[in-house]
Amino acid sequence: MNDDAVPFQAPAVPLVFQGNTQQGQEAPKWLVSKVRIYYPLSGGSALVTFDDPKVAERVLQQKEHEIHIEECRLRVQVRAVELPVVTTVQVSTQVSRHSVLVSGFPAGLGLSEEELLDKLEIFFGKTRNGGGDVKTRELLRGGVVLGFTKDAVAQYLCRVGQFTVPLGRRKCPLRVSPYLSGEIQKAEIAFWPVPQSVLVLNIPDVLDGPELQDILEIHFQKPSRGGGEVEALRVVPPGQRGLAVFTATSG
Repeated sequence: MNDDAVPFQAPAVPLVFQGNTQQGQEAPKWLVSKVRIYYPLSGGSALVTFDDPKVAERVLQQKEHEIHIEECRLRVQVRAVELPVVTTVQVSTQVSRHSVLVSGFPAGLGLSEEELLDKLEIFFGKTRNGGGDVKTRELLRGGVVLGFTKDAVAQYLCRVGQFTVPLGRRKCPLRVSPYLSGEIQKAEIAFWPVPQSVLVLNIPDVLDGPELQDILEIHFQKPSRGGGEVEALRVVPPGQRGLAVFTATSG
């Protein structure tokens, strides 16, 4: 399975601010910096991207195209490309009664994942540190989630908030806070058109990949066929599968 990157214009999704701001922090330039959508390509298909979206519009006006190869004629179909884009996500969150989030780890500890989890379990498993029996442990990006058998342990650790934990040869000040778990309740998806691209279907298995790609590119560049300058073209031969990676462009 091959991947091919195709640029597309990201849809403008309306957002509503319903939270708080923190002083002294610079706001990010973009809330979402990069959007990548994976679009499967079946065997016997091709993805054609034109420089000008008006060319793609002209090509789509003729749903079936006849391609001449010497004395042969290939009939293929063209379709518009529409990408599924998540426009709204509804998430329910709740504070875990028996789990905490440990964060504030400095860089360069020199510990493996298992070593780090073991040391945290030993430290927070001791009653003299305010801990108790550790039931679960999980390493996340930027923190570790520890689950305890007794709810009172998690509540006490969160009230204290700050602990100095020996990790390797260092004593690290770590922060313990409530662990907030979330679950997606509802997601709305809209199909966003890619104005510069068309999907070619039902391509027969009559030529090798490179030769077929050249023939298709020549066909869709002919003004007499409504075509124009081709920016990118990817052919997936029959019996194979492909994957186009659409990357959002700004502006």
